[in-house]
Amino acid sequence: MKKKTIWTIAIIMGLSFLALLLLQLNYIEEMAEMKKEQFDESVNRALYQASRNMELNETLRFLEEDVNRNELKTNKNDTIKQKGATGTHQAPTGSNTTDTYTSFESKLVRSDPSLTPKALVLRSDSGSLSTTKKRMQEVVRNRYVYQKAMLEEVVYNILYSASDKPLKDRINFKLLDQDLKAEMMNNGISIPYHFSVLTQDGREVYRCPDYVADGEETNYSQVLFRNDPPNRMGVVKIHFPDMDSYIFSSIRFMIPSIIFTFVLLVTFIFTIVVIFRQKRYSEIKNDFINNMTHELKTPIASISLAAQMMNDSGLTKSPKMVEHLGGVVNEETKRLRFLVEKVLQMSMYDQKKAVLKKKETDLNEMVETIANSFTLRVEHTGGKVYTEIEAIDSKMYVDEMHFQNVIFNLLDNAVKYAKPDQPLNVYLKTWNTNDHLYLTIRDTGQGIKKENLKKIFDKFYRVHTGNRHDVKGFGLGLAYVKRMVDLHDGEIKVDSDYGKGTKFTIILPVILD
Repeated sequence: MKKKTIWTIAIIMGLSFLALLLLQLNYIEEMAEMKKEQFDESVNRALYQASRNMELNETLRFLEEDVNRNELKTNKNDTIKQKGATGTHQAPTGSNTTDTYTSFESKLVRSDPSLTPKALVLRSDSGSLSTTKKRMQEVVRNRYVYQKAMLEEVVYNILYSASDKPLKDRINFKLLDQDLKAEMMNNGISIPYHFSVLTQDGREVYRCPDYVADGEETNYSQVLFRNDPPNRMGVVKIHFPDMDSYIFSSIRFMIPSIIFTFVLLVTFIFTIVVIFRQKRYSEIKNDFINNMTHELKTPIASISLAAQMMNDSGLTKSPKMVEHLGGVVNEETKRLRFLVEKVLQMSMYDQKKAVLKKKETDLNEMVETIANSFTLRVEHTGGKVYTEIEAIDSKMYVDEMHFQNVIFNLLDNAVKYAKPDQPLNVYLKTWNTNDHLYLTIRDTGQGIKKENLKKIFDKFYRVHTGNRHDVKGFGLGLAYVKRMVDLHDGEIKVDSDYGKGTKFTIILPVILD
């Protein structure tokens, strides 16, 4: 599949997943806002009803107090009259009207003739039935108007005297708390709340005993005694510490769907990454096959040519020529075997079947020996090999053959990637700390670009990709180096300045006595 097709599918699927995720998040946000609006409406409705109940309770309480006060006054007056009646002679009989009716009717007639009871009207009226009916209606109407006016005056006096009291004396805070709780329950709100009562100018009058400031930034307020003068009004403020949790609980069921969508998105991204990685591996494999074919063709061609010359009966073969042809065949055979073994070794290491024959080895001695044997190749470019042996405790526990191959591979890369027509200098340095042993191999070659540094230890990777043969190899050398260092519990780092050179640092654990 072409890379463009993969990218098209990846973009379409990625945008679809993102759109689905955004729609779910938007739906959750709208649900949360709706729940918050319902919560606000329920709280405000509960506060209004609680404040109304408080005002009704205040009016009822003062009416009861007024009734009790009037009854007490009436009883007191009756007692005084009874005492006065027993100390005097019996009053003379008056007219038939007052003797015939109750004391209440007599008082009512004396206070307001229009309020004469209907029984009295019936006894004193000698007119027709229609006239009597009209008089009765007039009596009832006048009595209703009078009683209503009296009641309004009483209520006005009570409320005026009530609003004249301080706010803290007008409110039963315990009863207010009960009303708030009941109204909240009636409106479907059962989470804890905290409230305070303030005057209109902001002075706090009361605060509930278990008051906490958590959630105070979102509070609800309701005016108390809203028909009183402004300086006599109050304000109740209420807030809910667990309001966010309450709103979140209503949308909690959407969380699994978001998680599953996110997991699918991550899985899809991972799948696309794997596809591109496999495509890159496929391209690297093709490069490897091209390079390997070229690498193998050269020794095969040399061996074939030497065999043809040895079999050519028309060609005079001197002992020196036969020796030369045999040497060519031998060298090219070794080269073939080396190339095949390197591929087989990497396959074996991938399957974790490598068996290392570790033993105690001196790093300083190994570096000096390898530097001496490699000097000829470096001097061929016009440069030199420099060694700085500074490690004091240079003992290490490694497989000598494989670790030598590690150093040889790094030196071989330095020669391969030397600057054309310029001398190459190679610097080998050893030193140690209390815990680690260090080896650095630095060259003055071409260097490696930053974008390639993270890939140089990948198997089959070469900076020069494709069927290019200006630099020999399969792209296995540094992968082999990294694998060997890891198997020896070490670490390898690389620093490079493109155009100036590269430095590899190998860190190994020190052998503790």
